[in-house]
Amino acid sequence: QVQLVESGGGLVQAGGSLRLSCAASDMVIGIMSWYRQAPGKQREPVASITRAGVIRYVDSVKDRFTISRDNGKNTMYLQMNRLKPEDTAVYYCHAVRLGVDNWGQGTQVTVSS
Repeated sequence: QVQLVESGGGLVQAGGSLRLSCAASDMVIGIMSWYRQAPGKQREPVASITRAGVIRYVDSVKDRFTISRDNGKNTMYLQMNRLKPEDTAVYYCHAVRLGVDNWGQGTQVTVSS
């Protein structure tokens, strides 16, 4: 099991930017991902990145969000630009390690119109 700690959430106006970080307590060889869950909605994937740097985004954040990963620091990032009110959600870090799903506690992102 690996502990994941997110940071960087907050309140921002529409059009603004935030950078989320996810620090893992140990090395993660597999895919690391960001998910989000808005009030009253199911948790959904936002972006994922392999250790080699293969990246995927959900269509709604393409060209606005950038996922990255520093393997030496066991840390993943999510740069969020041109934020919209519909991006408001709790953002979660996820990693699979030794076949076990690991989740962070989440960080709130609120975008005001």
